This record gives sequence, structure tokens and C-alpha cells, in this order.
Amino acid sequence: MGTDQLLDALPVGGVFIVFALIALACYEGGFLLGRWWQDREPGEQEGPTGVLVGSILALLAFLLAVTMGMASDRFDARRALVLAEANAIGTTYLRAGYLPEPASSQIRELLREYVPIRIVLTDDVDLQADITKSQAILTRLWTITEGVARTTDQGDLVSTFIESLNETIDLNESRVTAKSARVPETVVLLLIIGSALSLAMLGYSAGLTKRRSLLSAAVLIIALGAVLTIVVDLDRPREGLIQVNQQPLIDLQQQIGPPTS
Repeated sequence: MGTDQLLDALPVGGVFIVFALIALACYEGGFLLGRWWQDREPGEQEGPTGVLVGSILALLAFLLAVTMGMASDRFDARRALVLAEANAIGTTYLRAGYLPEPASSQIRELLREYVPIRIVLTDDVDLQADITKSQAILTRLWTITEGVARTTDQGDLVSTFIESLNETIDLNESRVTAKSARVPETVVLLLIIGSALSLAMLGYSAGLTKRRSLLSAAVLIIALGAVLTIVVDLDRPREGLIQVNQQPLIDLQQQIGPPTS
């Protein structure tokens, strides 16, 4: 789909592990640097380092909130599109009864074929194949509808059907586009770098005093890693623990039944 990012090479759990290792290394490196500097300059006090650490952590919290909001908004948009598409296909299926035979039966059969391939799969190859199949079915639906519109004298009923079919076609493209609408990679990388810098400064501050709390550092690393992992999980439409519920389309598939052929 052309939306691969640097972190996509790692599974969601792997992102947490890699971040935790990097963050721990940054904290320890900052601590060793601070202790070395204190040994070199015995009279050196912590000075504004504590204020700087607090400012960086505040900035990091703001960045975390913004990034989480971006990922959550995109996830909610994908979830809303699933429900909207299920409703649009269901309405199109019902309004197909307005059309004369054999167009009505042909359209309903095509919609029975259409619904199963709208349920998201995780494999990229299958996903691309399903997008191609979806477009082919929509083209056939439109061709049949054009033929009916040219020959029928019930223009109002056909117009009602065309309205729901147009919505179904539009939502197909909307869902395809939504899969590509991800949190910008630059923002995610900035979040990782900002977290590592914050922990390095926290370690440096502890090094100046030659006192550190590994428990406190571990809690902070786990908290930051958990938030980052959730952001990455929400931002991956086809993998991870947090997935868009396809139940509206599954329910629709049960209602209209499987294809007869």
C-alpha cells in the first residue's frame, strides 16, 4: 500500500522491548556521564539541570498527548467507516428490490459477494487482491444500474437506489484511504527521541548527585513504553492487539446470506 514506516519492521511487542532497551541505555549513559562530570568537577552542583529535566518531561507529556490523540482519531475514523459501510451496503441491498428483474437479483447476488471481501484481512497481498475485487464488483453494479436507468420509467425509485449505491462506492474509497492515514513517521520518531533524551537527562541529573533509583527509572520507562506501544498499535490497521471491530459487516453478511454461486 505504500505506507510502510521504519517501525513496521518490528511487531508491536518488539517496539516496546526495543524502546525499553534504548531508554535504559540512555538513562545509564546519562548517569555515568553525570557521575564522571561530578568526579571531574567536585564542586559542581546540579544547578538548573533539575529544572531542565522537568521542562523536558513536560514537553514530552504534551507530545505524548498529541500523538495519542492523532492515533486515536484515526482509529475512531476507521471504526466509524466500518459501521457506515455496513449500513450503506445494507440499504443498497434492500433498495435493489425497487429495480426490475433480473437486475434486482443480479445486484443482490453481487452484494452478497461484496460483503465478505470488505471484512479486513491482515495479509497485505490478500488485502490488495480484495481491493481489486471490490472495485470490479462495484463497476459491475454500476453497469447494471446504468442499464436499468436507461430503460425504466420509474426514475424516482431508481434515483433512490442510485443514491445508496453512490454512498457504497464512496465508502469503499474512504476505507482504502483510511488505511493509509497514519500518524506521520516523523512524529513517532520525535516521540522516541524525546523520550530517550528525557531519560538521559534524568540519568545525568542523578549522576551529579551520585544517587539513582533504578525502580523509579524502570517505572518511567515502562510507562513511556506502554504509551508508545499503544500509539503504534492504534496506528497499525492490519495487525496488533487493538483492531477495528468488523462485527457490523459480519452481522450484515449473516443477514443477507452467502453468495449462491
